[in-house]
Amino acid sequence: MSTIAEVKQFARDIRVETLKALTHLGFGHYGGSMSVVETLAVLYGDVMRIDPADPDWPERDYFVLSKGHAGPALYSTLALKGYFPQEMLQTLNENGTRLPSHPDRLKTRGVDATTGSLGQGISIAGGMALGHKLAGRTNRVFCIVGDGELNEGQCWEAFQFIAHHKLNNLTVFVDWNKQQLDGALDEIICAFDLDAKFRAFGFDVCTVKGDDIAALLDVVKPVPAADARPRLVILDSIKGQGVPYLEKLSNSHHLRLTEEMKQALNEIIEQLEAAHD
Repeated sequence: MSTIAEVKQFARDIRVETLKALTHLGFGHYGGSMSVVETLAVLYGDVMRIDPADPDWPERDYFVLSKGHAGPALYSTLALKGYFPQEMLQTLNENGTRLPSHPDRLKTRGVDATTGSLGQGISIAGGMALGHKLAGRTNRVFCIVGDGELNEGQCWEAFQFIAHHKLNNLTVFVDWNKQQLDGALDEIICAFDLDAKFRAFGFDVCTVKGDDIAALLDVVKPVPAADARPRLVILDSIKGQGVPYLEKLSNSHHLRLTEEMKQALNEIIEQLEAAHD
């Protein structure tokens, strides 16, 4: 069991290592990686049953990053937990890397599902959860979907499937950072009332600030009761979360860095590392 302070430190470390990897590369998915950092820190830092020395441990909990473009944050999390050397993070998205732009379970130790084609990850997570339930296993499954990803009809088919089968061993997070690839969510396709939508689809729904680690732990850590509905957590987050420079950009979904941007981000990395020390 980790303390809240330890999970907060873990989140800071994930943020630093993700910024380092992306800035070394010079381009990538900054905004959506930053907005899920605290959720990853809570899951891998305190909630999930995992064994980095045995990634295929049958009794482990499973994680699916349906919004696969946030892969850099997942890689940093796995490296910090000891699934593979941290030095590998500097090979992100390079030729021959084992850390491709989007997660690939056949390439990266600790990745449970290959994702990146939006809408498919939540279906995979639903299948995992049903398999565990049918086999009478106690493994939990956790899945993060993007708010822009909800434009995909496959997501809603999966949500209906999950609720119908009462898959309360699955916890779904919606990263509600209000932006997607082409701009603001409300300008592309308005999400309307997500809470009401998911309640209508049969979920137990709550909204938590995306960087509120204590609240996330309170919501996610308890094992659901046998008769509970599937849990869905709306993460009220910010694109570029935790990095004011990124938060202020009109669109940080994918950035190709200028020298000025690279210098600014390297300075932020130094500041975060100094705070860690």
